[in-house]
Amino acid sequence: MMASIRRAVARNALFCYAPIAPIVRGRPRLLCPALSQFRAFRTTSPRQQQLDAFPSLLENARHAPFITSQKPVANPQTITEKIVQRYAVGLAPGKKVKQGDFVTIRPACIMTHDNGWPVAKKFMEIGASKIHDNRQVVMTIDHDVSNESESNLTKYRLLEEFATKHGCFFSGKGQGIGHQRVIEEGFAWPGALSVASDSHSNIYGGVGALGTPVVRTDAASIWATGTTWWQVPPVIKLTFTGILPVGVSGKDIIVALCGLFNNDEALNHCIEFSGSEQTLASIPVDDRLCVSNMTTEWGALSGIFPVDDVLVSWYRAKASLAAMLNTSTQERINHERIDGLLENRPTADPGAVYAKELYLNLSTLSPMVAGPNSVKTVTPVAKLETEDIPVDKCYLVSCTNARASDLGRAAAVFLEAGVDGKAAKVAPGVKFYLAAASLAEQRIAEEAGDWQVLLDAGAQPLLSGCGPCIGLGPGILEDGETCVSSSNRNFKGRLGSAKALAYLASPEVVAASAIRGKIAGPGWYQKPEGVEKVIIGEGSGDHIVDRTRSFESAFDKMINDVDAMIAAAEGAEGAAGEQLQKPVSNEETLTEILPGFPEMVEGEIIFCDTDSINTDGIYPGKYTYQDDITKEKMAAVVMENYDPEFQAIAKKGDILVSGFGFGVGSSREQAATAILAKQIPLVIAGSFSNIFSRNSINNGLMGIEVPDLVRLLRESFKDDPRKPLTRRTGWKLRWDVRRSKVVVTRKDGSIWEQKVGEVPPNVQDIAKAGLEQWVREKIKAS
Repeated sequence: MMASIRRAVARNALFCYAPIAPIVRGRPRLLCPALSQFRAFRTTSPRQQQLDAFPSLLENARHAPFITSQKPVANPQTITEKIVQRYAVGLAPGKKVKQGDFVTIRPACIMTHDNGWPVAKKFMEIGASKIHDNRQVVMTIDHDVSNESESNLTKYRLLEEFATKHGCFFSGKGQGIGHQRVIEEGFAWPGALSVASDSHSNIYGGVGALGTPVVRTDAASIWATGTTWWQVPPVIKLTFTGILPVGVSGKDIIVALCGLFNNDEALNHCIEFSGSEQTLASIPVDDRLCVSNMTTEWGALSGIFPVDDVLVSWYRAKASLAAMLNTSTQERINHERIDGLLENRPTADPGAVYAKELYLNLSTLSPMVAGPNSVKTVTPVAKLETEDIPVDKCYLVSCTNARASDLGRAAAVFLEAGVDGKAAKVAPGVKFYLAAASLAEQRIAEEAGDWQVLLDAGAQPLLSGCGPCIGLGPGILEDGETCVSSSNRNFKGRLGSAKALAYLASPEVVAASAIRGKIAGPGWYQKPEGVEKVIIGEGSGDHIVDRTRSFESAFDKMINDVDAMIAAAEGAEGAAGEQLQKPVSNEETLTEILPGFPEMVEGEIIFCDTDSINTDGIYPGKYTYQDDITKEKMAAVVMENYDPEFQAIAKKGDILVSGFGFGVGSSREQAATAILAKQIPLVIAGSFSNIFSRNSINNGLMGIEVPDLVRLLRESFKDDPRKPLTRRTGWKLRWDVRRSKVVVTRKDGSIWEQKVGEVPPNVQDIAKAGLEQWVREKIKAS
């Protein structure tokens, strides 16, 4: 009886849709660039505030309520800014949080997974003895759950004992992937700021939370003090139009976004999704979770869906189930809390300013596949079917696409392809691996019969956890193999061998591919008449509104240009008068250098001429959870997946220069510490992933963005037919920190120099010895 009730409630949670509140359209700001870690600290004053009093905290502005009416407000905020406002501490009275501000945050939740024990060791090493607020802390085990080695089991035991000692929520081996556990246990909540020491924390945006990643040292800081630092990223408003067609899923939405907006449009941005009532009602909550999860691969730092009646109905079903089963989940997911949410739904203010506005017409989507080995390359499955690409392994795994609804759709593909009511079988020679996002989701699939359908078809079940998605445990890719996976990341070497090919697709495509032995779809999608391509673009997708905005923007620009001309003329007159009184000073502004921070960094440039070198390329995932690995071993494997020759080419003291989007991918801090282990003191790139920049600052690796240097190197070596992945250039670079300038001496003796972003004392204070030491000193002083 109870099983049937639970099944009915679960089904209602998966497929219940209802009307939503209207979305307010903000004015477009299409050309604002993302703020880099260092540029945003720039100041004209030689003295800087310390980290606990960022310059942005000292500005005077009217206080912003978290939820507002639709009446015009002064200094309107986006949903992201409002959530940060709610969870920021130490703001000056009346200060309104805006994009670009550096703030101290106290998140509602901080989740760790297998990296929790290294975080615990950091916590103890900095002198902390008590978790600041154990209600914030969620500890899970999910990444390397098939590893039965004594060292791994000891780590798991120590972490559980630590959690028990401090009264923290603990989810053990086999209970599920940490992100899914945070969501199903109600720790991520609409309108809350929830973080995790994992790059896919963006997933919490699927339930209307601001989910964003932090790194291990941040996690230790939050455990010890309840807080860490954060810069509010620029925000993109992405409007969905149309209706998601039958046979098209959330995976197809995010794969399309990654592959069609593939010029780093979303890099280091927060995304706020919007759309009409009808449009959003076509995207179930589980599909929203998939989309938000993979905004990480798109380069974004969060991806928030609106709090609408679809989401509220989903939570109502969860609350009813928790109450009927009398589980501890009802402490966090209950009808009273949902009632409070309805009274204060997070919405953007009218006129909220966005860095960019983009749109995607869902009605023009078809089933898509990403790859091989890149999310930026996408192809309709219908086209790939004609290419007869054989697959060796299929994966229905991960926190992206292994919930009960995903398993149900995959089971339906097998049943439909079968005969006489029996499911089709996995094709000969193909291995099909299955792992639910959590044990709770597996139980729902079992009670629905879907789990057994997949097992009968030939699926090989794995313990609920990350496993193949992170390249750990049984079934990972071997040399020369090709796979299609429902997971989130297909970087070279991510799912196993760097000599394998990995494609990403929806559960339906994974199932159909397993049956046919090649990349294929189930045939559910029927192309609408007149649809020839995916419709995307800048703006809201409403061409009349966008045309009106363009006129308004042009008018605003004309007024601003006139104002600037008047100001320039007045300034010229004033300057002429002042010229008689005192000469113009040519003295350059110097940055104060704190004791212990270098004034100068010099070395030979080694050039890795590739964009979007990801964290799996910098530090392979198979080493990430080997907590006893030595610095010498880290130095020996750094950049291994990117270029096996890097180890022999790079030398102590070299300066690494790479392309744009350096360090995209996971939150693993070893991407920074392994470069330091190789004794490379400085990394220069056209742009950095925010999470890599954060890890670099927290661990004392210096990084600066100099896009013109990248372009200069590319132009200078463009005619070299060798095209090495790693090049010793023979060029010498000197970074003058005090003068915020880089000077490059080429092999022929010619000089190239450029001003760069300042590294002010409040960043130096952390970077000179790392955030861990900074927190240790704060604890001693308190």
